[in-house]
Amino acid sequence: MNDSINILQIIRGTTVDGPGFRTSIYFAGCRHECPGCHNPSSWDFNAGTPYSIEQLMEIIKEEDFDVTLSGGDPLYHPRYIKELSARIHSLGHDVWLYTGFRWEEIIEKTILFEAIREVDVIVDSPFVLALRDPDLLFRGSSNQRIIDVGRSLLQENGKIIEWKRDDN
Repeated sequence: MNDSINILQIIRGTTVDGPGFRTSIYFAGCRHECPGCHNPSSWDFNAGTPYSIEQLMEIIKEEDFDVTLSGGDPLYHPRYIKELSARIHSLGHDVWLYTGFRWEEIIEKTILFEAIREVDVIVDSPFVLALRDPDLLFRGSSNQRIIDVGRSLLQENGKIIEWKRDDN
């Protein structure tokens, strides 16, 4: 894939978008437009700077951290996310993804489902200002779930297995 996608920001060595030090990549574009969004400038699909997967992979290799995909909403670019996540995994890093789509929507839409198969953890659902809780781990509102993708995909009837922090 030689396509470029607009990236708003790349934060190297962050600890707020998942466990441990991470490289967080913020994708341009979101149609959820959640009231109270912490980053409404991310809604514009034309904002940011175009990056190819190869350019992002160079940064990821250089940093050598696990990776978080955020935005905007990365799942508005499902083919790009599918390939990028697979390539990140080939380096031995895990992938977290923040999305305003709900797990139930993702598993029903083939293109979204295929995009997340290489993702380790998804923080799903739109941000809801009335449910905002600054004390929540790695999410902004209590309706959002931190989902262990691999374990959830093994379940019958779409059952969700939530990610649990490994304190060992």
